[in-house]
Amino acid sequence: MSYPDQAPEPRPVAAPEPRPVAAPEPRPVAAPEPRPVAARRPAAVTLAATVLALMTLGAVAYAVTALLALGGTVDRFRTAADGTGAATDDVDTVVTLVRAGTIVSAMVTVLVGLVLVGLAAGLLAARPVARVSTWVVSGLGLLGGCCTLAALVGQRAAPLKVGDAGLLPLLGEAYPAWWLPVNAGLSVAQMLGYLVVAVLLVLPASNSWFGARRPARPAEPPENPYGLHLPQGSRPPE
Repeated sequence: MSYPDQAPEPRPVAAPEPRPVAAPEPRPVAAPEPRPVAARRPAAVTLAATVLALMTLGAVAYAVTALLALGGTVDRFRTAADGTGAATDDVDTVVTLVRAGTIVSAMVTVLVGLVLVGLAAGLLAARPVARVSTWVVSGLGLLGGCCTLAALVGQRAAPLKVGDAGLLPLLGEAYPAWWLPVNAGLSVAQMLGYLVVAVLLVLPASNSWFGARRPARPAEPPENPYGLHLPQGSRPPE
């Protein structure tokens, strides 16, 4: 029974069903570019760089020895020249030339040693330019060693006599007795060192070291890189 003054009862309104929200799809991640794999350095290249380093030490030791022996050589030369009646200006000129030549030779020797160190570093870093440059330097070193050895052998086979004209015979006798043998031994060691280095860099192992690097295997893309929780089960009806 309804009364005229009574308000109508409100009808219940059904709430809308929530729609499922789909999880965002993960963005594909590009795989990193393959990096070159550094090949294992062959023993031939390591040995060649070691020989160059040893030759550098020998060059520096020779330069220091030549500078240390310069003072005694000049003193002996002046003493021998005083008994010949040679002019003081001529003696001073020869002494100046000997000093200048020794200092310049020592500087060039040290510079050559620095070049050898740079070549050794380039060989260890697998730089083809260093390999070619080492061959060029080895060829020049072999030529210079042969010329030096020939001059020393000629001086030993036909030494100048004191009765010869000029001061050169006195200068040759002013050097220490070990000067010629040490120079000859260093020349032979120099030629052998350059020859060994050149041969080591021709070996097949060296060719593979200075050739192209092998590409690495491409890395697999990571799964779910953003750590998203994907919905599981069937999708609820709308």
